[in-house]
Amino acid sequence: MSGRAKVLVVAGPTGAGKTAAALTLAEAFDAIVVSADAMQVYRGFDVGTAKATRDERARVEHRCIDVVGPDEAFDAADFVRHVDEAVATGRRVMLVGGTSLYLRSAVRGLVDTPAVDPALRAQLEALPDPHRVLQGVDPALAARLHPNDRVRVVRGLEVFYAAGVRLSDLQGDHASVPDRLDARGVWLDHDDLRPRLWARLEQMVARGYVEEVRSLLAAGVSREARPMRSLGYRHLADHVLDGLPLEEAMRRTERDTWSFARKQRNWMRALGWRRVSGAEGAVAARALVERWW
Repeated sequence: MSGRAKVLVVAGPTGAGKTAAALTLAEAFDAIVVSADAMQVYRGFDVGTAKATRDERARVEHRCIDVVGPDEAFDAADFVRHVDEAVATGRRVMLVGGTSLYLRSAVRGLVDTPAVDPALRAQLEALPDPHRVLQGVDPALAARLHPNDRVRVVRGLEVFYAAGVRLSDLQGDHASVPDRLDARGVWLDHDDLRPRLWARLEQMVARGYVEEVRSLLAAGVSREARPMRSLGYRHLADHVLDGLPLEEAMRRTERDTWSFARKQRNWMRALGWRRVSGAEGAVAARALVERWW
């Protein structure tokens, strides 16, 4: 543990109440919140990513929110850099979110992989079904990735075709490397998460989710931009651009969000962190902080 910075991780599936718990804790312990949500880094994607509001960000310093445009790149290495900059301030730091790759990278460090070859990446991104190709060359990695997670699917293919090794094997070798941060965490969850996700989606629509998507598309954001391909955004883009009925767009969004939440839960089980209900999350995390941080 000696020499490693301590960070508190408040993780959990989408819709579990992480933001509210994190605000309570960050205010109590004067901590910086680093958002570990891969979509909250994009400017303009606010309602559908459930970003902390401007008022909430005025109360607590947040990082990794609104740092790039929808057509700009942002990856795990960028996230690690933001975490390290927050840690370097000497203040307490909380990582809050459910993007497992970002959290793993910050705590465990990055896996040593080949540099990106733009020409190879362009070829792989043009594949009609890159996930099916990945199943043939790296089935272990393919089993962990959703077919719609094209960024990570393509990265797995890049590693295989550039270096002739499976990314899942490199990740396995990395498992023996010591953690770069001294991290403790709680996993917020709810037994009734699925109906909560539907209620949350209805609230987002009432707050202007469809209008946000329509505005982004009208401003020139491509439906192929990474954040516009994420969970609900792509189905609402189908509603706005193709006339998909709103009820069907919402049904598909809920379906995909629930599937993603179950994958997030599988990652939680592997971590072995304490699972607490969303309502108890701030209390459990406070107890952890008071005895450890």
